[in-house]
Amino acid sequence: MSKQTEGIKALVERRNGAKLGGGGKRIEAQHAKGKLTARERLALLLDEGSFEEYDMFKQHRCTNFGMEKTKFDGDGVITGQGTIDGRQVFVFAQDFTVSGGSLGEAHAQKICKVMDMARENGAPLIGLNDSGGARIQEGICSLAGFGEIFERNILGSGVIPQISGIFGPCAGGAVYSPALTDFNIMVQDTSYMFLTGPAVVKSVTGETVTQEELGGASVHASKSGVAHFSAASEQEGIATIRTLLSFIPQNYRQKAPDLPTSDPVGRVSDALNDIIPDNPNQAYDMYGVIGQIVDDGAFLEVHRNWARNIIVGFAHIGGKSVGIVANQPKVLAGVLDINASRKAARFVRFCDAFNIPLVTLVDVPGFLCGTQQEYGGIITNGAKLLYAYGEATVPKVTVTLRKSYGGAHIVMSCKQLRGDVNYAWPSANIAVMGASGAVEILCSKEINAIEDATQRNAVRDEKMKEYDELFCNPYQAASYGYIEDVIEPRNTRFRIARALVQLENKKQDVPARKHDNLPL
Repeated sequence: MSKQTEGIKALVERRNGAKLGGGGKRIEAQHAKGKLTARERLALLLDEGSFEEYDMFKQHRCTNFGMEKTKFDGDGVITGQGTIDGRQVFVFAQDFTVSGGSLGEAHAQKICKVMDMARENGAPLIGLNDSGGARIQEGICSLAGFGEIFERNILGSGVIPQISGIFGPCAGGAVYSPALTDFNIMVQDTSYMFLTGPAVVKSVTGETVTQEELGGASVHASKSGVAHFSAASEQEGIATIRTLLSFIPQNYRQKAPDLPTSDPVGRVSDALNDIIPDNPNQAYDMYGVIGQIVDDGAFLEVHRNWARNIIVGFAHIGGKSVGIVANQPKVLAGVLDINASRKAARFVRFCDAFNIPLVTLVDVPGFLCGTQQEYGGIITNGAKLLYAYGEATVPKVTVTLRKSYGGAHIVMSCKQLRGDVNYAWPSANIAVMGASGAVEILCSKEINAIEDATQRNAVRDEKMKEYDELFCNPYQAASYGYIEDVIEPRNTRFRIARALVQLENKKQDVPARKHDNLPL
């Protein structure tokens, strides 16, 4: 056998060994936990045969605590590039079968390389996290590695889309990389995120809590808002990543790809003419409105289980990707609170960063009141949403369906925040507040001075009717040019689609500055 042949044979054997990660027993242990391996995840994520792996043979250089005796090719992370639906992406997937997927110097260098390549080539970055955290044996080198990764997350923010899949443990400093990315996907029962684990929590606070209760998918999807998506399985989580990419562009210079549809742009929806209840205090489901105006009723909701009084997500209208922000009257009457403001602000800023037009559906009675909200900073948090809409330069189309009161009216993409096309349904009430509250403030002395209860109620009703006629309709706003048109609800899809076409080449300058200083 020639040296060349022997060399090729050795290469093949070493490559096959590297693909086994920590070996058969550790792979079996991974499967026993209901988890896929790193390579199995990448096979599901990427188009078949498209993966080009980098640094397969990279190893750590640590000699502390006997680490020189434990070396694996790849050092616990698989990195490279491939395609999803034919579009280039850069990926890394931590391999829990090798040293628990722990991060050391070489491990971090591999991740940093693909992060740099993603930014330089203008392609999305997808990280699949499954790691025990910093490799303790490497000390400061592990911490430095995390710092290098975080810096690249920051440099790539708003330049390329960054998506994190949490498919196992993600604890300590490791949580900050996913927190810096645009979207996080977690898997129920097998993934968790927290800064300190249950044992440390117990020793410091005395609180007894499980990993799932402390940082499981359900916690972060419904309570903290850290997770944008919660999947029932890894397969569902990976499918969500692929679907998410179909709505967003490769980088900030490009637009999201169009998606051909057989759903006519001019389709009318008679159901919308009857969706608003006669009673202004009665709820209806905003999902019913969204489903009628988007292509084929398809809507990818973000943060479905967190701050449910506002809805955000992606859809296509006329084949074009849009970001939808909508108040939800079925939850807290659609009022804006701290979490709803934060949720919507972050989404609006993502859409603006990546050239995705915004469609805003408004039915908001105001901001949530009370000491809990005021102490928690509703003023600053509400200002985040106001700021996000005000700075956004993408096409913005707003439709007011019913209530649009007070400061919440301003915050929800009004004309004064550079809304491009603002429509209203005939049922829209655009005012400082509702008639009942307004009359109570404006006419309370006059009304309360009337001794006869029947007459007092009659005067109150008359004043409320007067206020309704003046303000609780869309026509005063239309008379000032604050809305472009009052439209028939059944035509909403067509009017939005046409506005988006008209705004397709919109250009809007902003003042020169180093960077903004939004209220954090």
